[in-house]
Amino acid sequence: MAAGIVPLPVAEKLVAAGQRMDRRGWVPATSGNLSARLSGDRMAITRSGVHKGFLETQDIIEVDFAGRSLTPGMKPSAETLLHCQIYALWPDIGSVLHGHSIPATALTMALPEASAIHLQGYEILKAWSNVVSTHDISVALPIIDNDQDMPRLAAQLQPWLEQGRAPIGYVLRGHGIYVWGSDVNAALYRLEALEFLLATEIERRKLV
Repeated sequence: MAAGIVPLPVAEKLVAAGQRMDRRGWVPATSGNLSARLSGDRMAITRSGVHKGFLETQDIIEVDFAGRSLTPGMKPSAETLLHCQIYALWPDIGSVLHGHSIPATALTMALPEASAIHLQGYEILKAWSNVVSTHDISVALPIIDNDQDMPRLAAQLQPWLEQGRAPIGYVLRGHGIYVWGSDVNAALYRLEALEFLLATEIERRKLV
């Protein structure tokens, strides 16, 4: 495979994931980014400025773990470094997905002083079977203040990730979700579970 060309099966999986995220309303306009690990210190990621509902395989580009594009003429997302960070930390992670849903945006803005959303008693927490074996548990989803400076934001996130304080992902305040898994499908399942949890948490709080 020539440098900069993403294997077609990988590109097709990311295209399908982006289209599903678009159908669910999680990536409005050109927001969000999706990636998958490739061999070596490389990954495939959606190029900058493309609508995820209209993704094509040529919109999936190759970058290295420093966030540099290996696909000539194609620019990766500004948030590529946040994907690189996760792959560099955990060799078993095969995909990272990032969306901008209404629940993630609204709930974090409604909790301006909170550093985490505590999710407790939900059966679907078992989507993270590597860390959750029962619904009878409280899991903290970190809320990190948004920042347009990606190296600075990555540095802020690093201790949370290294210390295992983001077991099911994290949310950038007023921005969106980051979640990961062993491959694209696993990451997508977890994204759907987390979106369900946040939407349910908003509804639950309405009833209190």
